[in-house]
Amino acid sequence: MEKILEINNLNKSFQDFALKDISFSLEPGYIMGFIGPNGAGKSTTIKLIMNLLKKDSGEIKIFGKDHVRYEKEIKEDIGFVYDQNHFYDNLSITDMTKILAPFYKKWDQARYLHYIEQFELPKHRLIKEFSKGMVMKYSLAVALSHQARFIIMDEPTAGLDPIIRSELLDILYEIIQDETASILFSTHITKDLDKIADYITFINRGNMVFSRPKDEILESYRVVKGDKNILTGAIRKKLIGLKEHGVGFEAMLATKDWDNSLQERVLIEPPNLEDIMIYTVREDRQNKIDS
Repeated sequence: MEKILEINNLNKSFQDFALKDISFSLEPGYIMGFIGPNGAGKSTTIKLIMNLLKKDSGEIKIFGKDHVRYEKEIKEDIGFVYDQNHFYDNLSITDMTKILAPFYKKWDQARYLHYIEQFELPKHRLIKEFSKGMVMKYSLAVALSHQARFIIMDEPTAGLDPIIRSELLDILYEIIQDETASILFSTHITKDLDKIADYITFINRGNMVFSRPKDEILESYRVVKGDKNILTGAIRKKLIGLKEHGVGFEAMLATKDWDNSLQERVLIEPPNLEDIMIYTVREDRQNKIDS
């Protein structure tokens, strides 16, 4: 099956930051969460995918085609949902759509009207009067109306209230049901990805941490909490992102490194994606300080 996105050994250097050997891929019918702390390189990667920045080296293919050589053709099938309003504030969505629609050969006006109705968007109100949630819904309606097979979302739920976020996640889940479209969902709000993501790609300080199925990732770690008096040298070496406080500690432990002798001495909890990101980044920062 042709992959929606393939990135191999992608590199981009700036004066004070470098994206180094980033590799991951996305197949049709899936949602990939793209996570990392602020400054990790998520937005840089997305700009490289969209050819808004020129890569130093590496390969980016979209729908099996080089993203630069076939840029115009590829972008016909990409829907890009920004974290900020990029429409003309002083237009209604009806007028804005009259400007946008001619750019897409596959524009489906009936489908557009269906989503405007479903999302309950007022057709003649000025965009500057829209809430952030309404702007997100309009962006998504536009993306879906030209039959985009690859939807890229950059922090789409940041600043949205929980109800609007939940509605948006339901819409995204519906989009992939026909198994032809895929979504790259870049965010630091990992709770949203706990609900809908199939795969997670995690980068930190421009480096790959992992790109794996979400359920596999969650099974690979455990959060452990306990009394500091059990922290021998051997145990410390196994702990990820160790934080000591008072007489206790908390950390993350890879499931493969579990020691049965700890069973009665620590509290064990399954992690969520936020836990995994926090403990991994903390470990990286601690190692950087130590070195």
